[in-house]
Amino acid sequence: MKIDRLSQSAGVPQHPFPFDPAYGLDLDGLLKVAAPDTVPADFAEFWQDMYRRALATPVDPRLGAKAGSTAAGLDVFEVSFTSLGGIRIGGWIVVPPDGVVERGFVVGHGYGGRDEPAPELPATDAAGIYFVARGLPTKSLLSGVPSEAPGHVLQGIESRADYIIGGCVADLWCAATALTELFPATARRLDYTGVSFGGGTGALALPWDARFTAAQLMVPTFGNHRLRVTLECVGSGASVRERYQHDPRILDVLAYFDAATAARHVQIPVQAVPALFDPAVPPPGQFAVVNALAGPVETQVATAGHFTDYPEYEQEMLELGRATKQFFAE
Repeated sequence: MKIDRLSQSAGVPQHPFPFDPAYGLDLDGLLKVAAPDTVPADFAEFWQDMYRRALATPVDPRLGAKAGSTAAGLDVFEVSFTSLGGIRIGGWIVVPPDGVVERGFVVGHGYGGRDEPAPELPATDAAGIYFVARGLPTKSLLSGVPSEAPGHVLQGIESRADYIIGGCVADLWCAATALTELFPATARRLDYTGVSFGGGTGALALPWDARFTAAQLMVPTFGNHRLRVTLECVGSGASVRERYQHDPRILDVLAYFDAATAARHVQIPVQAVPALFDPAVPPPGQFAVVNALAGPVETQVATAGHFTDYPEYEQEMLELGRATKQFFAE
């Protein structure tokens, strides 16, 4: 594993949280965090079956008229497609202004959903699909499903067949199908990039889908649930932790949705971007995912995740942008 620090920031950022978002671990300690020892015997079969069902879904992609341009000049089109279970998913597709497409990106998002695509993709000759996973704002809201992270992450958690995270992973696969049907050239090289929620769902999705060539997983969530429920945090993780304290049986379901367990099956090159400090996605869970990745890994270590109030933040994001473009150019 190649490991670089995005900056040489020393120490923990000043913060308002009543707990330690570094969890008492430095980089050396975090590099020793492992994926769960206990794994469902049919973990791979569960995901392979879900992938087969998603791949067999007629996605019926519909591309809208041009809806504007990003700050970097990419043309933006609204898009919708059908995912597993007949659920209609919304989002955007971006393409170069000259219309020349040689490759594609499926782009995941954080647990806040998404209200527009990012200004640019990591490659200039690419089309990208910025889908919004089921139940999340602004494009894929569902009646009866909470749109905010603390409620959404608990939807269907009593059963592996009903847990919404499985459907969100299927949305990623169906987004890839929609993109390649609308822009067949994207199948020449299809890559993935996802942050936080999108990093965790990416780790769960990638092992079973041979269409993807490389991926970036940034501050990935859902890593080592058995450890995560012992760590105080904010956001969706706190919601799962509270539910676990009232009903420990949910760990039996969460074991099927553990991004660190899935990472053991990821063979493609990955640029991993874990953080040393994170109040929302505890770094031990992030590093459990990164440390378990089975293929070539380039690790860019950030000072903090889900937290921007530190002096090095902007410089780190610039460094990460350069490193990401270089990674996907290889």
